[in-house]
Amino acid sequence: MVDDVQRFRLSYGDCDALGIAYFAIYYPWMERTYSSWLHGHGLRSAELATELGAGTVGVRSEATYLAPVHVFDELACAAVRERIGATSYTLGFEFTRGGELVTYGRMTFACRSPEGTKAPIPDRLRALLETLRAADAPAG
Repeated sequence: MVDDVQRFRLSYGDCDALGIAYFAIYYPWMERTYSSWLHGHGLRSAELATELGAGTVGVRSEATYLAPVHVFDELACAAVRERIGATSYTLGFEFTRGGELVTYGRMTFACRSPEGTKAPIPDRLRALLETLRAADAPAG
């Protein structure tokens, strides 16, 4: 079974002078959660165009900070499905601490052919995306 959740402990390098998590630390963890999830299901982000005929590019990202997190807090990040369109899809990322949702991230990916033109989401990728739990995104 593939572990779809990434777990990590914050360190001083993740936090500001007050010991509160720096806002930008969430973005590498969203990417890590996504690419590890793909890899766990037999796909590599950098090889999607070769393997499936279309690769993905990130076109939008955001994060909503719901509660402060501090140095040495243990967080988990899980990817969830928000939207699957014809040529793009949006994933949510739930950051939790002890079951409490502390940050909600979002990334939108667009599919492109090896030549860089708009392409439909490949069937294998679409089927995999549909296995993700549907998002219950927070307002904001």
